[in-house]
Amino acid sequence: MRRFLYILIQCTWGLGQTLIGLLFFIIHITKPHRIYKGAIETRWNSPYAGLSLGLFIFVPRDEGEYQNGARVHEYGHTIQSLVLGPLYALVGVISVGWGSVIFPILKGTEKYKDIPYTKCFVEYNASWLGEKVTGEKAVW
Repeated sequence: MRRFLYILIQCTWGLGQTLIGLLFFIIHITKPHRIYKGAIETRWNSPYAGLSLGLFIFVPRDEGEYQNGARVHEYGHTIQSLVLGPLYALVGVISVGWGSVIFPILKGTEKYKDIPYTKCFVEYNASWLGEKVTGEKAVW
């Protein structure tokens, strides 16, 4: 029943991000896929970057501890999507801005070279939610 509600809410309240996720899924249709706790997981070619769009999560291609932690982290973003619905777009903007611009700049400085990715509250919350819901370890 939980899985059904998860899918129903992602396809109604989270419809915007789920449709964009479907587009990414179609683009990466030849990559390996599986169901992870109701979400559709795709292993794409990025060695580090993950992405979460509604019902769809995209995780790094490499097997191992990082991929597993990234999966839990990205699943945490799907929980944010369930809660925020159309407002999840704000999470997306913050997450992309942090991951693509701010975080790489900070990592390149001596003062912030050891800053964790989850220093951004949106990313911290995704890892925290992912761990609480799945009982597995997320990337921090």
